[in-house]
Amino acid sequence: MEPSLQPPGTPSRLSDSVHRNLNLYALAATAAGVSLLALAEPSEAKIIYTKTRQVIGTNGFYGLDLNHDGIIDFLIQERGYPFSWSGTNELGAKEAFGNGVRGNNFLASALSKGAPIGPHQKFINTTNSFGEVMFQAGCSADGGCSTRGQWNGVSNRYLGLKFQLAGKTHYGWARLNVAIQAGHNIVATLTGYAYETVVNKTIRAGQTSGDAGDTLTNPASAESGMSHSSAPAVVPPSRFQRSSSLGHLALGAGSVPLRRQP
Repeated sequence: MEPSLQPPGTPSRLSDSVHRNLNLYALAATAAGVSLLALAEPSEAKIIYTKTRQVIGTNGFYGLDLNHDGIIDFLIQERGYPFSWSGTNELGAKEAFGNGVRGNNFLASALSKGAPIGPHQKFINTTNSFGEVMFQAGCSADGGCSTRGQWNGVSNRYLGLKFQLAGKTHYGWARLNVAIQAGHNIVATLTGYAYETVVNKTIRAGQTSGDAGDTLTNPASAESGMSHSSAPAVVPPSRFQRSSSLGHLALGAGSVPLRRQP
C-alpha cells in the first residue's frame, strides 16, 4: 500500500505549499529568461567553487545559484512532517527549465568523489514540481514502511548538475550530507558547489581545479574548502537579491519574491 503524504486529522500546510509553488513557478519563469540575464562566459577557463553551509530541514528549501548571476538554477527541498505511524518525508532536487540532475528513473544519484559529470552521463528533468527524489521515507496506516533513493544517511556525496548559462550547457556539482532523524525527519546540509566555465566540459564530483581527467592532488582540501597546488576560484556564498527578472515579474508586484531559505 502506498504511504499517504498526510494522515487524516493532520493540520493543513496550505500556506507552505502555496509558498513553495510560487517559488517553483518563479524558478521556471526566471530560467526561461536566462539568455537575457545570464552573465557572460568567463574569458579564462576555470572551475568556480563556492564553499557554504546551508541546512535544509523539514519543509525547508534552498535556491542554488551555481554561478551567482541572481538566477536560481536548482531548488533543493524537503517536504513532510514528523510522524511515527503514517506519512511521508522526502528530499528532492528540482531543476529549472533546460537544466538536469544526474540520475535515473526519477531518482537523483548520490555520486562519490571523482565521478564524472558531463555530456556522456545521463541527466533527468521531470515535469513534477518536486523534482528528482534524493530520498523518501514513508509509512502507511496499516504499518507498512518503505524507503527509496540513494541519499539515506550519506556524507560528502554529490549531485551531478547540468545547467544552462547564456544558452550553453555547463556541468557542476553540489556536495551534501543527509541525516535521517527521529520521526523520519530528513535534514540535508549543503557544504559546497562548483561548476566548469568551459562549455560542455566534464567536471568530476568534488573537483575544484585542474583537468577533469586528473586525480585531485589533495581530496581532503576539496572537502574542507581549502585550495591545493592549482588554486581554484573560490567564491563566498552570495545572498540572493531581488531583480526585475521574468520570474519576479511573473509573480506580480505584490507576490512573495524568490529567496534562499535554509
